Amino acid sequence: MAVVLRELEPADLPAVVELNNDAVPAVPMADEDELALLTAFASLSIVAVDEDDPDEVLGFLIAIDPGRSYASENYRWFSARSDDFLYVDRIVIGTEARGAGIGRLLYGAVFAKAEVDHRREVTCEVNLRPPNPRSLGFHEALGFRRVGEQDTKGGAIRVALLAAALDGGDES
Repeated sequence: MAVVLRELEPADLPAVVELNNDAVPAVPMADEDELALLTAFASLSIVAVDEDDPDEVLGFLIAIDPGRSYASENYRWFSARSDDFLYVDRIVIGTEARGAGIGRLLYGAVFAKAEVDHRREVTCEVNLRPPNPRSLGFHEALGFRRVGEQDTKGGAIRVALLAAALDGGDES
């Protein structure tokens, strides 16, 4: 299977919502309206599809530039720390497509955009409670380092706040 990336389109939203909600609690539950609003607000909204079946969404990624009025506790944490980042709000790969390199492909697009926009780092968070060790390992392999931790959702979730520096910069 050859995987290609393309911009997330409104017709993709039902599949994106299904992938998103199948990945809870790694990502927050969302409906079509919420994800449509988020993708319209985002600076990068892409899907990974099978080249032979471009309507089948295998995974997606949504990233947001600094300086937006976004209520996410984690985005606000990074915004208080810096104004020179590209924040990955969520990345989800369908269960059957995991292990095929799609996550690396999606992150390749994020790092490329961050580089073009002259950002210092790419940021994201990964759950510590409930634990998500597979995602932590994946992000560490991509060069992300823990720059903080915080409780969110009224203490129900604890996240590791991660950053990957571009151009060999310091991620602190």
